[in-house]
Amino acid sequence: MSGAGQGSSASPDSARSAGPAPGPGDLLDFVRRAAADRELISSLPLDPEGRTWLRLDGPGGSEAWLIGWPPGTGTGWHDHAESYGAFLTATGELTENALAVRLPTEGWTTLELAEGVDRQRRLPAGKGRAFGQQHVHEVYNESAEQHAVSVHAYYPPLPHLRRYSRTGPILRLEHVERPEDWQ
Repeated sequence: MSGAGQGSSASPDSARSAGPAPGPGDLLDFVRRAAADRELISSLPLDPEGRTWLRLDGPGGSEAWLIGWPPGTGTGWHDHAESYGAFLTATGELTENALAVRLPTEGWTTLELAEGVDRQRRLPAGKGRAFGQQHVHEVYNESAEQHAVSVHAYYPPLPHLRRYSRTGPILRLEHVERPEDWQ
């Protein structure tokens, strides 16, 4: 992740729960509540050049982020390793391209994808989704003029992100980011 802002902020579930681990539905509920918190959303500093973010206290020990997306910015292809999660657009609109395929977890650097595995979703304000482990996707703000803001939550907290490049049907593992890379 690259951006100008980091830190922590209050969230709808700022106290960490000692109860059971949150499931994908719990994370989706959390990001919905956080995205509806106008004060929280407006607390994110927006940068016209790069993404910004604030770390939030997620439910049940999850990792959560409030992210600002300037026009034309995106994540590139990546997955969240063993973490599952949810995200929701609070303002603006985001687009998600995803692969409907389970990738091998180790032992490869280049794969040729079969036809028909691509999925695209437009996520205007108030729309989001939950996803499972090793979900490969890219998220971006296609707007030429409007910032987008979104809320993301992951459980367990992200051990790492795998970054990919894609040329047609060829997906290539490029590098692995560790938490210290985006703290």
